[in-house]
Amino acid sequence: MTQHDGSAAPAPAPPGGGGPRLEALGIAKAFGAVQALIDVDFEVYPGEVVALVGDNGAGKSTLIKVLAGIHPADSGRIRFEGTDVEIHGPRDAAALGIETVYQDLALCDNLDVVGNMFLGREHLGPTRALDEIRMEQRAWEVLDSLNVRTVSNVRLPVAAMSGGQRQSVAVARAVMWNSKVVLLDEPTAALGIAQTREVLELIRRLREQGLGVVLISHNLANVFDVADRIIVLRLGRRVATFEAAEADADDVVAAITGLTGRKGAAER
Repeated sequence: MTQHDGSAAPAPAPPGGGGPRLEALGIAKAFGAVQALIDVDFEVYPGEVVALVGDNGAGKSTLIKVLAGIHPADSGRIRFEGTDVEIHGPRDAAALGIETVYQDLALCDNLDVVGNMFLGREHLGPTRALDEIRMEQRAWEVLDSLNVRTVSNVRLPVAAMSGGQRQSVAVARAVMWNSKVVLLDEPTAALGIAQTREVLELIRRLREQGLGVVLISHNLANVFDVADRIIVLRLGRRVATFEAAEADADDVVAAITGLTGRKGAAER
């Protein structure tokens, strides 16, 4: 199903029923005279990968930061598992089960995999010393659950890792705290072909585990490879929604640019 609709009503629930895990309704956000988001609706369901696409300045990162608690919305509301929630900061988002992996990954190069995965959430033993054994075991459990095979040593500093390995560590850190929704900002940017394939497989694994996954990407080939739905933002508005299996890349590009596609045109 394809929608080209200025208000972009939410798409029907995926097969299997149930409502959205995370839903934004009528979100608006301005920075001074710049209106970054205008009455934006957004939803992601359990076990679904939603790609959020649009040109630079379309509002993608702003929407993600509102959902992650970085920016407060000027108006609108957020619902999580069917209940209205207030997200005043990243801790509120994390408490709900919303985790974000930003493009810069926010990893500490001087720390190893375990140190990064537990940064700020370290396990302490009876003497209040770090419980290194417990943390290392848990790190391996999470990596194994995600079928990460490229990280062979959790005591290796992340500075010595490839881009794909670093991305795997950042995603593993995001999902190890009982997260239910993962927001990924350009996870394959600047990665090679093999590393990109590893990350896309990791996204599929998140979906298989029942998480809602939101993927920001400018790479439409990657989007079509892993996404179930594609939501297009343009100039701060949600202008189109596509079922990825039925969509045509030319029509998605048309919605992004505001030009006429073969199946219709995004509203100006």
